[in-house]
Amino acid sequence: MSKSTNTSGQFDQVTAQCRAIFIDKMQDYGPSWRIFRLHGITDQLYIKVCNIRQRQETGVSLVGDEIEGNLRAIVNYGVMAIIQSRRGYADSIDMNREEAAALYDQVLAEAKELMLRKNHDYGEAWREMSKEGIIDMILAKVIRIKTILEHGGKTIASEGVEGNYFDIINYAIFDLIHYANE
Repeated sequence: MSKSTNTSGQFDQVTAQCRAIFIDKMQDYGPSWRIFRLHGITDQLYIKVCNIRQRQETGVSLVGDEIEGNLRAIVNYGVMAIIQSRRGYADSIDMNREEAAALYDQVLAEAKELMLRKNHDYGEAWREMSKEGIIDMILAKVIRIKTILEHGGKTIASEGVEGNYFDIINYAIFDLIHYANE
């Protein structure tokens, strides 16, 4: 089995877990996340990645958050952010669970295609990255998004928020694959 085929299968395994959580939460709350503006979702990403980084540094979580759970939340918030960046936020729930799930699947399919292209070009370099390095990359991407949003979403020489959200999703998936391989 080639590395990319293995990575594709591993991607599918970890994203199936993320999707199951997304669907379960939609059963509980519906698509209430539609009210989030990009600043709000980006702040949720920031909170999750900071929690992971703190846990990596101290080895302690007083509220019991697991790193893998936060990584799955990062994947899900990243998908929601891309949907929001494309559709805008709503003042009330404006889609049903089936439509939200279909949009979720579409974004994850795009993330996987991007991952496969980048893995081809970069030779799956992420496999040699540390879990800490991946979290640092996610944090840097979140801070970049926050800066871009402060500038009204305009960039001069770099990719916009959507590209950064896709990178966050894929880095979180890479870290989940690392944890699954332990």
